[in-house]
Amino acid sequence: MADELLALGQQILAAQPFSVLLGAELVSFTQGQVAMALPLKPEFGQQFGFAHGGVISFMADNALTFAGGSALGPDVLTAEYKINYVKPGRGERLIARSSVVTASSRQAICRCDIFAVREGVEYLCATALGTIAKRAGRNAENE
Repeated sequence: MADELLALGQQILAAQPFSVLLGAELVSFTQGQVAMALPLKPEFGQQFGFAHGGVISFMADNALTFAGGSALGPDVLTAEYKINYVKPGRGERLIARSSVVTASSRQAICRCDIFAVREGVEYLCATALGTIAKRAGRNAENE
């Protein structure tokens, strides 16, 4: 079952052109938890050489949504999230670990911690909390 969920998650990630462009990778995906990784390329930096906040935010958004989707099914979207930047992200890669805090039939509240990996050592660079919701309908009027 865990391998099937990971394979499904990797399929969904591969269908996201922006995630593919950045090089995001789904490392693990189980019921209620996900881990994603992203190599930190020089192009992902800001003027001080740290990972751009938008790149870190992307990791939080995607990991939160994957975690929520594990509880609600794959037809979900991010309704909202809040992110706190703790330390500058620098190093070789980012790792986002997200889990479901609580879920109902329509939404899931999820938490995500984003770590930078520098010389093999992980340190927290941001934390986020978000609401993931089932998509309403599939017609243009609802989206």
